[in-house]
Amino acid sequence: MTLAVPPSASGSTPERSADSCRDEQVDPSVDQAVDRLRGEFAGRVRPQLIVRVVRDSRRDLGGSPVGALPELVERLARYRLDRQIG
Repeated sequence: MTLAVPPSASGSTPERSADSCRDEQVDPSVDQAVDRLRGEFAGRVRPQLIVRVVRDSRRDLGGSPVGALPELVERLARYRLDRQIG
């Protein structure tokens, strides 16, 4: 199975509303994914990169069902991190 995911626009700094920043800060799916992925990618990527990739993934999945966000955020972030080191 191939997962087709558009690349993150992490090189650009899009304008973001205060609401989107606030949503990221209180979203447990972001914190949970960062915690799990830090252990998985320890020593291979910088912790700051993990946080950035997870936040970008969460933002990109903004229209997804809330109940599916924790799994979707982690899967997308893992895919993007694998591409970074692959």
